[in-house]
Amino acid sequence: MLGIQGLNTRGSVEHVMKEIKKQGGLNAEIQSRIGHQLRAMYDDVVRQGVPDRFAELIRKLDVPDPAAQVANTSDPTVKNDGRD
Repeated sequence: MLGIQGLNTRGSVEHVMKEIKKQGGLNAEIQSRIGHQLRAMYDDVVRQGVPDRFAELIRKLDVPDPAAQVANTSDPTVKNDGRD
């Protein structure tokens, strides 16, 4: 059976990929192990959350700018591109 422990180094990854091709794909156990390892690696990133400055920028982008809307509706030369 193909082990996942070798995924820590580049040479081992290439070896594992060659073995996978020989076997014709990944079995359920290997897929499960890869999933667990990926979740473990990215859990820390997810737990960090969004920095305050990014959250503030996102909030600003979510709120429409009333001045821009008024300018666009009052100026007849501004063409509507249909994205409203």
